[in-house]
Amino acid sequence: MTPRFEVVQPGSAAPDAPAPTTPRGVPQRGGAVNPTADALRARFGAAIGRIDVVWGETTVVVEPRRVQDVVRWMHDDAGQRYDYLADVTAVEFRDVELPLEVVWHLRSLPFRRFIRLKALLRRGAPLEVDSVWPVFKSADWLERECYDMFGVKFVGHPDLRRILMWEQYKEGFPLRKDFPLRGRFSRAEQLRQALAANPEARYSMEELSIADAFEDLPDEMRARLASGEKTGE
Repeated sequence: MTPRFEVVQPGSAAPDAPAPTTPRGVPQRGGAVNPTADALRARFGAAIGRIDVVWGETTVVVEPRRVQDVVRWMHDDAGQRYDYLADVTAVEFRDVELPLEVVWHLRSLPFRRFIRLKALLRRGAPLEVDSVWPVFKSADWLERECYDMFGVKFVGHPDLRRILMWEQYKEGFPLRKDFPLRGRFSRAEQLRQALAANPEARYSMEELSIADAFEDLPDEMRARLASGEKTGE
């Protein structure tokens, strides 16, 4: 049987080799550690924190300032070849003593490896971490969604703006624990925002026919429209 973390080339399996099977009896804690975890500790030293194996999956805690360096090495190193960024997300706990966790899911398709990276952002400190967009262009919308829902700023992202909520949305970040339980502010606050808002500023120059609200748009939106960006991009 092929060891779990051995590199497998297409067509290299013997004709009588057993078909891949779903792992069974995987312990909740412990188990085989993804060898990338030890390689990361050897390469980056103190920048690598806790290493956990839960339900057969390895999680490595990384110093926030070194995330991009770690991801770039995992992508470029011939012995790692993490070529697929599956997700970028975050986790916030109700316990105010626990930091907010930014999470990256990475896969090495040639080595059939999966690893989870985490960066811990302490309460009271800026919610900032380096973007991995220079390494994985697929991080573009993933980081925008994490920014939109959690308020995490990805430094170096080329176009960090909301992707699900509209750009003038002022009620916070929907997946944060301090977000209103009913999904909106009080009626008095909603009324205040409605009276202060310019509804025409929600439209592009192409959509405005009666009133010209171009001067009321945010600077970055005016710059995008002036550059010829089409509606909906």
